[in-house]
Amino acid sequence: MALAGNPNAGKTTLFNTLTGARQHVGNYPGITVDYKEGNFTHNNQEITITDLPGTYSLTAYSVEEVVTRDYLVNEKPQVVINIVDASNLERNLYLTTQFLELGCPLIIALNMIDVAKDRGIEIRAEKLAELLGVPVVPVIARSGQGTETLISQAILQVTQEWQPRDISYGEDLDEAIMELIAIISENTFLAHTYPARFTAIKYLEHDDQILQKGQEDDSATAARLEKNVTQVSDHLLKTMDAYPEAIIADHRYGFIKSILRQGVQTHSFDTDRLYTSDKIDKVLTNRLMGPVFMLMILFGLYQFTFSWSEFPVSWLGLLFGWLGEHVETILPDGPVKSMIISGVINGMGGVLGFVPLIMFMFLGIAVLEDSGYLARVAFMMDRIFRIFGLHGSSVMPFIVSGGIAGGCAVPGVLATRTLRSPKERMATLLTVPFMNCGAKVPVIALLIGAFFSENKAMYMFLFTLISWAVALLAAKFLRATVLKGEATPFVMELPPYRFPTLRGLAIHTWERTWQYIKKAGTVILGISILLWALMTYPGLPAATKADYEQQRQAVTSSFAPEIIAESSSEKDVVSEEAQRLRQQVIALSNQESEQALRNSIAGRIGIALEPISRLAGFDWRTNIALVGGFAAKEVIISTLGTAYSMGDVKAEASDSLGKRLTRDPNWNKVVAVAALIFIMFYAPCFVTVVCIAKEAGHWGWALFSMSFNTFFAFLMATAVYQIGTWLG
Repeated sequence: MALAGNPNAGKTTLFNTLTGARQHVGNYPGITVDYKEGNFTHNNQEITITDLPGTYSLTAYSVEEVVTRDYLVNEKPQVVINIVDASNLERNLYLTTQFLELGCPLIIALNMIDVAKDRGIEIRAEKLAELLGVPVVPVIARSGQGTETLISQAILQVTQEWQPRDISYGEDLDEAIMELIAIISENTFLAHTYPARFTAIKYLEHDDQILQKGQEDDSATAARLEKNVTQVSDHLLKTMDAYPEAIIADHRYGFIKSILRQGVQTHSFDTDRLYTSDKIDKVLTNRLMGPVFMLMILFGLYQFTFSWSEFPVSWLGLLFGWLGEHVETILPDGPVKSMIISGVINGMGGVLGFVPLIMFMFLGIAVLEDSGYLARVAFMMDRIFRIFGLHGSSVMPFIVSGGIAGGCAVPGVLATRTLRSPKERMATLLTVPFMNCGAKVPVIALLIGAFFSENKAMYMFLFTLISWAVALLAAKFLRATVLKGEATPFVMELPPYRFPTLRGLAIHTWERTWQYIKKAGTVILGISILLWALMTYPGLPAATKADYEQQRQAVTSSFAPEIIAESSSEKDVVSEEAQRLRQQVIALSNQESEQALRNSIAGRIGIALEPISRLAGFDWRTNIALVGGFAAKEVIISTLGTAYSMGDVKAEASDSLGKRLTRDPNWNKVVAVAALIFIMFYAPCFVTVVCIAKEAGHWGWALFSMSFNTFFAFLMATAVYQIGTWLG
């Protein structure tokens, strides 16, 4: 079975209801790019169902339409469940007419009948089934109502053969279609893939993919068809001032209206009245007040995130601090102890310490997403995006990548597939990594919490706005130089507002949080241990180690009586001399660690970069973390934790990373802002770079993204540091 339909018709919700699969459901168009499969049992019968991308037609205008059509014609599923939004029946049936023309064994799932009823729309499913010639089953995908009947009816359709239905497109086009069919049938042109009439219609619609396939299949026949279509197009343009594809669309809607007017759809009250969603949109998408409300909602999200996560984040910090102290006392000195404390606890622990903040951030985004508000953000941002040479469809990739903080650049890059213009797509693809993804959020939160703790939400809000501004300016630069081209029009559907379900919010929040935890426990742990090794070896020369050991012995021997006094069970108060002894020994050990870190492979790299990085205020230890960030941005926290625990001469095992940074003389508020700017905008993580290379078609653009972003970020960070230092 295959599940197909328009975006926002409830297709993926029905898929989850049937299979129990926890696939993410977003309340905005185009969330599914690749189809997914699931299994379920009905009356002891195992059924496999494929969730196809949401699409408005079967003409190859977007990647979703190509994926859906290719799956149908190549895999030929036994039955296609076409999920249709009952509250927008006319628009949704446009895709249904093309399924009929393709000949799919079809059953219609008439979804959201409760929403239609609230809008005063009544639909006679039996009459619709009679006129279309396919079963129609009313369902409510969110609650599962009607799904048992739907699957039972779908199983009955399995025995049906693929039988294309004909729709009349007017005398002129019908005659042209018959001529094209004759040529196609005579030469068995693309006969192994599409019905002859379907191929003819797609040639008239100038479907790029089928034109290309036609050239590959039989170039001579393809040339005849294209010549015939050109003649028809010229004739229609002269006589009707319209192209074939426009006439085809008009007749499809005419066919749909003729069905709906035969008693299929009735309205119990005035359909021109404003529905609830429309009333809300009068305020939230207002040209003047809409952006104001958008910024207020965004600031409220950050206020909620930092307020509610403050206690659990600090509690986890104390937990990892206690764990470090505990390991410090029970393990003997050596590489294993160093790796566990510096590589694992201070490294990965620093990343895991921000799990509560990430969780609350994802919860807030899930509310905005599932309620339908994110689609309004895309709608409002379109006017701004066009100024900078981007498309309205670019907004969603920006949001998915972390435009409201907490996303991921990889699905953001994949989401650019919905853009038809190659240059707008490439400009979007190269700038979505500027957003504050979930990997950057803990780093940003760390530095804001350490240096700007009095107004954390305000600074997070400010840096989010900076990420958008810089991304748009970079896009404008790209569109004015290497990616020049005309802008394309933007049309999108605004789904109705919905109350998010508690179950849905819990699933979405947990899925994203678990991905973060899993990444911290696998990829980040592995990289943290690798970087610990690079920061540990080759270590200090034997002579230097011996010198430090002699210094420690000299200190301890001069205070031998105080050591005895401190270790005595009868001594309750440690003397000042013993305390001084302990501090001197700790200071010598930390000085030795700092020298060892400087002499390590990573330390040498950091020191080698310092003459340049000092322009932006970064010392050699920060350089180590930033180099590690090329692999994954979360590594920055783990590496800073490791580097500053191994190299801080005043370090205590219980000290938080934020405390270590604020105490370090190389760090201050200006350096923190410069570091934030650089981390936000330098090269994407390695996985994103690979994804850019794949989507762009070659590694040239991926390497351009790494070099351009890093150079651009360093210039900005240097400017911030130099100006900030001069003003300070």
